[in-house]
Amino acid sequence: MRLYHNPRCSKSRQALSLMKEGGVEFEEYRYLDLGIHADDLEILSNLENVIRTADLEGKESIDLSNQTEVMSLLKRNPRVLQRPILVRGEKAVIGRPPEEIITLLHEV
Repeated sequence: MRLYHNPRCSKSRQALSLMKEGGVEFEEYRYLDLGIHADDLEILSNLENVIRTADLEGKESIDLSNQTEVMSLLKRNPRVLQRPILVRGEKAVIGRPPEEIITLLHEV
């Protein structure tokens, strides 16, 4: 499991705490430093509301329903990724609110 984490984000810090307090083994993945993990690009690009549209640069227009465009955007600008996100296998969930990540922990 990989938790996409931005330490400056309060929701992300809350999700990190939930994972640690629950004794869950996971990778704390600092995507702003490392970029989007290649194994997760397709999974993330399929998530609804995965892009923080407020963080898109002024003239950048993108078709958010186009998976290829979303993947390309995430590769070149990981800063626009919603956070926190927990990836487990072939599934992912956005932690908004942070407790949403727990739903993925209980799936088999």
